[in-house]
Amino acid sequence: MSNKTQVFTLKVNTAEHEVEVEPDTPLLYILRNDLELNGPKFGCGLGECGACTVLVDGVAARSCVIPVNSVAGHDITTLEGLGSPELPGLVQQAFIDEQGAQCGYCLNGIIMTMQALLNRNPHPTEEQIRQELKYNLCRCGTHMEIMASALLATERNR
Repeated sequence: MSNKTQVFTLKVNTAEHEVEVEPDTPLLYILRNDLELNGPKFGCGLGECGACTVLVDGVAARSCVIPVNSVAGHDITTLEGLGSPELPGLVQQAFIDEQGAQCGYCLNGIIMTMQALLNRNPHPTEEQIRQELKYNLCRCGTHMEIMASALLATERNR
């Protein structure tokens, strides 16, 4: 172990993982490179596009700008932790049913942001959904399908 690296225990998708990294290593790098979780995507690297969104204690967070030392001891959930291909989570299933993706690159962030919204407000209005998702960038322009998916998830959450 070098002088700069430390061992951190991360609870990701209910499983504990020990990683030896520098304290300021972005969480995204650990999730993708060390834990091989490919739900969160590297987009802008500045926390602005939303592709890297995960849940930290149920709240949406941009993992590309979160240092690992700030999330040790917290519950981290990635897209993989919401469901499986055989049994998708509620929001995931709504996006499948409404075909709410084109290229799918932004989808991780949108689904995770929508899940965080439902965690704190089980019955959001359409305007609340729009406000919540407005900082998630979709370059393909599937905004109509995204909204239909988000509204379906909200309806099924009732």
